[in-house]
Amino acid sequence: MTPLPKRLFPARRRLRLRPPRLRTLEAEDHRTATWLELFYDLAFVVAVAVLGQRLGTAQELLGVLSYLGYFFLVWWMWASHTFYADRYDTDDLVYRLLATTQLVAVAIIAASLAPGESGSTMAFAAGYTIARCALLVMYWRARRHVIETRALVSGYLVGFGVGAVLWAISIFVPDTARYTLWAVALTVDLATPWLMRGEQARAPLDVSHLPERFGLFTILILGESIAATVVGLSGHAWSPASIFAAVMALVIATAIWWLYFDNVEGLVVRRTAGVARTWRPTVWIYSHWGLAAGLGIMAIGLEHAIAAAGEGPFDEFETWVLVGGTALATLSLSLTHLASGDETTWAIHNRVAGARALSALGILALGLFGMTASGLVLGTAVILVGTAAIGVTRDA
Repeated sequence: MTPLPKRLFPARRRLRLRPPRLRTLEAEDHRTATWLELFYDLAFVVAVAVLGQRLGTAQELLGVLSYLGYFFLVWWMWASHTFYADRYDTDDLVYRLLATTQLVAVAIIAASLAPGESGSTMAFAAGYTIARCALLVMYWRARRHVIETRALVSGYLVGFGVGAVLWAISIFVPDTARYTLWAVALTVDLATPWLMRGEQARAPLDVSHLPERFGLFTILILGESIAATVVGLSGHAWSPASIFAAVMALVIATAIWWLYFDNVEGLVVRRTAGVARTWRPTVWIYSHWGLAAGLGIMAIGLEHAIAAAGEGPFDEFETWVLVGGTALATLSLSLTHLASGDETTWAIHNRVAGARALSALGILALGLFGMTASGLVLGTAVILVGTAAIGVTRDA
């Protein structure tokens, strides 16, 4: 058989061993997310969806608090890897294998979070331990090859290493002690970047890549609201009330998207070298947890509201799930925008952030009136569209 000409096939990029390097100091006009990073995000979306299933069966505040706690742990795992990739990703063979190991860990975590008999805190701890150990190997490579940030990475290895040990120990202890160890491990993890903030300023984050990564994660979580609209309609007979509620749910999701993506400003993620106390990057980063968690809760509330449309007053607990999640997301948008201001735009950012905070309070107040599901989603949509309109007027 005559072989086909090689020109019919694109040249394949060979996966070589390329040691980590400090990407954020290189002259790159605009660095975008890699295909591996996008694939990596999908695994976390699955974990978030499973968490949503847990929340969908909750009927008391403890279920919401459990959701928020687990969501933060999952989000922190995603954020930790994202910070590493922002600085050191070279997409070589070793990095891909370590990222795949983390994907396996996320799959274990997602399965352990499922409601019912498959739920297991021991499996969750095992998956989390695997993911943290893979991250430690990544940072060990960075410490070995990137001399400029050796002090920073050494601090990460100590702090994150202690956290990983605590996670590993938690696999083998009773549930009560397990939760305690998780809290201590998370505290150590969160304290580590704070203690190393001076060194972090000397290894800046990428002002195009990191905001894109957070934006992509946000839009994937926002997609849960679209899925909730479909699920809310699929299990019930079509009616004018359910269709109206579904349309309003899509308006709510669109308004959130509008508020976030019309105000993405990347420079906020970069600290000034030598300045240890800089609140703006910290607030910008951690407000994304509130945004993502709020969107996840909002999606479940919208799903239940669509299903209950036209059936009289909306269930009280589900009412507070909807308005609470949406208010949390909107308040987080306020903090994100506030942190994006600087000396030249401070007054404008304060006004817009204030309007969003007031919108969050207005949405929360809707829960006090015992409204129907259709009325609740309509009121929420009106407030968010009005808030987005304020931004458009400001930009005009």
